[in-house]
Amino acid sequence: MKFRKTSLLILCLMFGFSLFLAGCTSKETSQENTENSNNESKGESKDDGKPQQGGDLILAEMSTPTLLNSLYSTDTSSSDVQALIFNALLKTNEKYEEEYDLAEDLQESEDGLTYTVKIKKGVKFHDGVELTADDVVFTHSIPLSPDYVGERGSNFEMIEKITKLDDYTVEYKLKRKDATFKSTTLSSYEILPKHILENVPIKDLGTHEFNTKNPIGTGPFKFVEWKEGEYVKVEAFDEYFEGRPYLDTVTYKIVGDPNSAIAQLQAGDVNFFAKVPPQDFKTVKEFPGLKMVDGQALAYTYLGYNQKKDMFKDKKVRQALTMAIDRQTIVDQVMDGDGAVAHVPESPLSWAYNEDVPKFDYDPEKAKQLLKEAGWEDTDKDGILDKNGKKFEFTIKTNQGNKTREAIVVVVQQQLKEIGIEAKPQIVEFSALVDQINPPNWDFDAVVMGWSLSTFPDQYDIFHSSQSEAGLNNIWYKNDKADKLMVEARQILDREEYKKAYGEIYKEIAEDQPYTFMYYPNEHRAMPENLEGFIFHGKQPYYGINKWWLKQN
Repeated sequence: MKFRKTSLLILCLMFGFSLFLAGCTSKETSQENTENSNNESKGESKDDGKPQQGGDLILAEMSTPTLLNSLYSTDTSSSDVQALIFNALLKTNEKYEEEYDLAEDLQESEDGLTYTVKIKKGVKFHDGVELTADDVVFTHSIPLSPDYVGERGSNFEMIEKITKLDDYTVEYKLKRKDATFKSTTLSSYEILPKHILENVPIKDLGTHEFNTKNPIGTGPFKFVEWKEGEYVKVEAFDEYFEGRPYLDTVTYKIVGDPNSAIAQLQAGDVNFFAKVPPQDFKTVKEFPGLKMVDGQALAYTYLGYNQKKDMFKDKKVRQALTMAIDRQTIVDQVMDGDGAVAHVPESPLSWAYNEDVPKFDYDPEKAKQLLKEAGWEDTDKDGILDKNGKKFEFTIKTNQGNKTREAIVVVVQQQLKEIGIEAKPQIVEFSALVDQINPPNWDFDAVVMGWSLSTFPDQYDIFHSSQSEAGLNNIWYKNDKADKLMVEARQILDREEYKKAYGEIYKEIAEDQPYTFMYYPNEHRAMPENLEGFIFHGKQPYYGINKWWLKQN
């Protein structure tokens, strides 16, 4: 059942290769592939056969998850595995429309301050215990506690009170109208088992062994084993409320880098790779026994500047850095033309996308002029700009195993050197990088990363100044006008008015250049030729996996 189109926000940090992959396909080709996949998902296979039970799927992934609890995880790898094991009240389909998941009904009051949610009866956790309203109230109350230690608290701040009305009904009273409540709070955070976690102190929940040793949810697959740095394995849950998945097992295998993934794909050691690099997708497409489905990712790649560092506090400096980087050349040469230069923190796939913002295209001479206006000159004639005795030198970090990002930081190093800035690449193992850039460390100068975007446009978690200390604004960006606009936008329930408000927010952010917005990626997913039921989703590579099946001869 569908209801009013708002959308899902999961601002999940997206690290690893998961954000930046793709190939050269036209929009028409992507749509055609998606339509073909939709037909397959309806059972319209070549012989019109019905879905068949059985089979194992091994997914190739570059990055290991950090933990399996949506109230605490911030990376895409964790989110992908969580989606196999858990359910939220709502979910988002491939058209970015909200649908019921654990909920079977949702009623909203006229004033937008009361939501009544009925949950489905008979839903079982993997240990056989039935999910009830108690589990929903328990889960969504955790971020409201003063003892909560996590980055997701802002998505629950609007809640005044959560009440269990009966065993299958929950009422939410809000302090104020909030356009993100359904699309984020109810859609992005999966329900946890109260009977297992209720006696764990909330201050300890983020590090509890439940998140890594024995996560128990209501999802289509139940946890089997997590071998650190190697794989996470799940198996079909026979009592899943939508019906047992057709696949018997799914293994999320950590392969380390794209080259290894491609080699293992060719050898048959893995059989699904959602993130084929732009440099390789034409080769992989020719592997026997495989097929490729292409589409645009709901994502963007960025170079972010830590504004706790003095050298990045002046927006003229950040504008100059963007103008010194030839992003089109990066797309054309590093990515083989697979992608588009970005100017705003929103995808062209979004209904709120608006590129009518200040743009800082490649212009190294103008960049030098802006840097001079900001006080950066080469006073000692050594080729490096300086100011007050300090050289303009910094380190750019990115994650190991992502060869597109590794190539980008080298190109950026070369281009910035041409205007007198020394930017040194530093390649860091994924989980270590997550730890370094997030609270309370902020141990970086600049970082090449990316965001897997929400289907609902809300930049509060990433760019509001209140989210620096313990949230996702790890670059410490602050703009009082943008702060005010982002707060006001959340109280706008009309979509067209919301889009208009975000047009102004995007202008503020683009003018300030807290990030150099690098590009929007495509995505190419390699899979077994006999895999049926796959539907391309721009955000979720394993969307609808409980309905995937392997056609057997």
